[in-house]
Amino acid sequence: MSTESTDTSQISTDDRDAGKDLASRGDSRSQRPTNAAFRDFIASGWDETVPDADRREAADFTPARRDALVQRLPGTRLVLPAGVLKVRSNDTDYPFRPDTAFAYYAGLGTDEEPDSVLVIEPSAEDAHRAQATYFFRPRAGFDTSEFYADSRYGEMWVGRRPTLDEASQRLGVEVRHIDELRDHLAKDIGAQLSLSIMPGVDATVEAMVQEIRAQNGLPGGDDAAAQHAGLKEAASEQRLVKDEYEIGQMRVAVDATIRGFEDVIRNLSAAVDHARGERVIEGVFARTARADGNGVGYDTIAAAGDHACTLHWTRNDGAVQADELVLIDAGVEVDSLYTADVTRTLPVAGTFSPVQRRVYEAVLEAADAAFAVARPGLRFRELHAAAMEVLAGRLEQWGVLPGTAAESLAPEGQWHRRWMPHGTSHHLGMDVHDCAQARREMYLDAELEPGMVFTIEPGLYFKENDLLVPEELRGIGVRIEDDVLVTADGVENLSAAAPRRVQDVERWIASLRQ
Repeated sequence: MSTESTDTSQISTDDRDAGKDLASRGDSRSQRPTNAAFRDFIASGWDETVPDADRREAADFTPARRDALVQRLPGTRLVLPAGVLKVRSNDTDYPFRPDTAFAYYAGLGTDEEPDSVLVIEPSAEDAHRAQATYFFRPRAGFDTSEFYADSRYGEMWVGRRPTLDEASQRLGVEVRHIDELRDHLAKDIGAQLSLSIMPGVDATVEAMVQEIRAQNGLPGGDDAAAQHAGLKEAASEQRLVKDEYEIGQMRVAVDATIRGFEDVIRNLSAAVDHARGERVIEGVFARTARADGNGVGYDTIAAAGDHACTLHWTRNDGAVQADELVLIDAGVEVDSLYTADVTRTLPVAGTFSPVQRRVYEAVLEAADAAFAVARPGLRFRELHAAAMEVLAGRLEQWGVLPGTAAESLAPEGQWHRRWMPHGTSHHLGMDVHDCAQARREMYLDAELEPGMVFTIEPGLYFKENDLLVPEELRGIGVRIEDDVLVTADGVENLSAAAPRRVQDVERWIASLRQ
């Protein structure tokens, strides 16, 4: 980075929240003027017009989400922090991504808005309805040193934050300065109104909540932790069924992801020509994800050859050989923070070899089996069972199981899981593994409902040092993953535009390489 960092000597404690002290961020090398004439000059001559802000589309859906949350957790003031900036190295931060629960109930996305907090509580008029108040650090004035001297929050460094009025227009809720948070959280807390926070997001706000609870006679320790965990569980389970807005955003994310795969295919030759061709694939997809969305929804897996047998291979530093398969597991996260999660395993040469095709078609058959049973009323775990029945049967045919497929499928067997160690499906949404804090009875043991979005992604992975499989299979890893929406009478494959069948994949590659 070529620019100077913060001149902290000119930032007063009034310009910055006391919990976000930046005293060590570059103060030993600042060369910025500190005289009064400079401060007066840099504060003058700016157009202070603030245009009206557009109401977010999500703001039409967040009130119902918040109402459902207060009905699930009655008599409680719920504190949902956005999270804080995290240091990457010295005086540089990672790109900010708000906490998922905060974004879901606030309607914000992208990098909005570090250090802010959404508070949800029962309405004074109707305890079944939610009242929401958003607390954040608004735009600083041109006459503050933060404007020009704070590299973490200053407008000259990171861009303009919205005003209180702009934030209210965007979200459709009451908005206050973050300095008012403590007084609001403490008001009326006691026997009639409890206080709970989404844990593990913002340590400063969490400590504030703990202190207020103690001051007002609410239990601490394990009892408080259990209450906070209940908020996390409720927020996770509420996202199991997507609303109309969410489904629309998932479609946008999937469409952008397929464009990313197409860009990758166009650049497969460049990947072969580079010593770290997997990084070429990763970079090409990241370019599309960043241009068409907020970025990638998770670290891209670009795994060629035997690397495809490492389930979460994200180092992506290997070569891509023309005679190999390359497994690409990638998803675009759009500005609303909804992400796709699609995997395609592609023959780098453009056509599958006979043994590659044999493995690929076994995985495809397993995926098709899961699709065939998917419908409202089916239990989520039965998707996995349908896929495993196919894979166990194929592995028995190939002579790699130590017994029959039926014996392997029994609880005391499970030998086929050596080559398919992960689950066939997971929920998908704002998090790539969405709703992960939901209870088992609400996740694995739950019946599918219209509006659920999840993946179907069986695979087979034969590591090159696996002596229990024929040599011709070693070093081949295949996964096929699609994003699935449950409808009233079945399911819709949201990622169907990315070809899955052997001949279609080969035609796809040929057409994009021309």
